[in-house]
Amino acid sequence: MRYSQLLIPTLREDPAEAEVVSHRLMLRAGMIRKLAAGIYATLPLGERVMQKTRRIIQEEMNRAGAQELTLPFVQPAEIWKQSGRWHVYGKELLRFKDRSNREFCLGPTHEEVITDLVKGVVTSYKQLPLILYQIHIKFRDEVRPRFGVMRAREFLMKDAYSFDADEHGAEASYQKMYDAYDRIFSRIGLTFRAVEADTGPIGGSFSHEFMVLAETGEDLIVSCTACGYGANMEKAEIRAPESLASSPAACEPIQRVATPQMRTVEEVTAFLQVPAASLIKTLIFSGPEGPFAALVRGDHEINEVKLRNALGYEGVALADEAVIEEITRAPRGFAGPLGLTIPLIADYGLMGGSNFVAGGNEKDVHLIHVHPGRDFTITRFADIRQAREGDPCPRCAGSLHISRGIEVGHIFKLGTKYSSAMGATYLDQQGKERPLIMGCYGIGVGRTVAAAIEQSHDENGIIFPPAIAPFSVVIVPVNIKDPQQRQIAETMYAALLEHKIDALLDDRDERPGIKFKDTDLIGIPLRITIGARAVTEGNLDIKCRDTGETALVPVAEASARVVNIIKSRTA
Repeated sequence: MRYSQLLIPTLREDPAEAEVVSHRLMLRAGMIRKLAAGIYATLPLGERVMQKTRRIIQEEMNRAGAQELTLPFVQPAEIWKQSGRWHVYGKELLRFKDRSNREFCLGPTHEEVITDLVKGVVTSYKQLPLILYQIHIKFRDEVRPRFGVMRAREFLMKDAYSFDADEHGAEASYQKMYDAYDRIFSRIGLTFRAVEADTGPIGGSFSHEFMVLAETGEDLIVSCTACGYGANMEKAEIRAPESLASSPAACEPIQRVATPQMRTVEEVTAFLQVPAASLIKTLIFSGPEGPFAALVRGDHEINEVKLRNALGYEGVALADEAVIEEITRAPRGFAGPLGLTIPLIADYGLMGGSNFVAGGNEKDVHLIHVHPGRDFTITRFADIRQAREGDPCPRCAGSLHISRGIEVGHIFKLGTKYSSAMGATYLDQQGKERPLIMGCYGIGVGRTVAAAIEQSHDENGIIFPPAIAPFSVVIVPVNIKDPQQRQIAETMYAALLEHKIDALLDDRDERPGIKFKDTDLIGIPLRITIGARAVTEGNLDIKCRDTGETALVPVAEASARVVNIIKSRTA
């Protein structure tokens, strides 16, 4: 491709709307342009990167035995009502009615559609296992679309679905997709980690997120420093302490202390001159079976996802002010576990502790020398808090480390959640009807590209991994009007194309500085500079975008050298 013929509307200044590195650089490099909030056009340069990413995904999905299809983007409400998600999914589901007043939605995901399709065509165990996938547009009406294609409303996604006859087969399909994802992100050239994750509104028994490690990532990853354990913050477990009880004899009698206007952990502990770990935070929640209290140490934070999972509830929410006052007889900030008649769910961090400070269930009052077990009865202990740096690993004797990452892929073992609800069954070897066991597997194509940029960039622009760079090499004649420089550039360009190398010839009549800045901005891995020395000495410069290393190479050897470099980097 010749630069003069390519639409690359680069920007010199950072766009005001851009909040993160990838958004800023994709706009500046002319890869995307905004149409509406969370809705972007992908321009030719961006499309080249998307297509290369897409091709790697397709190749590895096909290698894993998955079959590609295309499912409808517009979905009827009936199948969502059949699965039970029509009234659960929330406002992210963009609903509308057609001219016949029938309800539809724009697909944020395709579990219902694929289940409806398969139940009509798969009837026997002989047709299993089956893995189907598509790379298609999705739409989720995000309340706050941001970060460019990282959290857009309309986005390109690879979603796959597996169908098996039994749990053993389902686990094999899950492992196939896990391995395929590992190959996909490795081939793209990303530094990533697979971590355990909560299943969320998709449902199912367990799942893994594939996280690209990046300091700018919006997600927190918890991993062990000694073993392979890893999870996202929502899912991260903490090992229960070995000591389960302490002696109330070591705890002094409860005392009532005035704490005027002291509501927060910081205010109370500073006023009483005690560490935050000695305070019991009592939070009142509303759940499907009524209100309950969750108790954690003052230096810990509640993890509502873990709390929900520990209780087996579909959803929990902090109680409003009126409910708190009705239950505790005190305003928010003064709740404590003593005297409460609702269930008390306590975090493991309170096990074995004594001489705690707790709210007095009275305005401007706290209690000191509180002892769990002696002064109040805990309904059950559970792991319900956020993990912290240095916490004990739940799998080994190691400790947990927290880093940042960007979710680019998510795989789920769904079980029979959708097949049972929607009547997707097959006949087993004995002729008995059984529900299909399902899994689903997603990759955000645009998010993967953005994550690659977040992970690898510098002050000059993008540093694309060679496998997905828009071009493998750019040829830059310093003076395109010089006939000898131009001839060398044209000869080099033709030689690279003959070797099937994706080359860009910068044939613009621009200053060298502008050409070099644009090349760095758009992230092309190799730059061949043809200047005066190429004419007078027969040598040209080859520069690697990622390392900054340069080499002076004879013109006659340059094309072979470039071919070898590119093949070694994309093997």
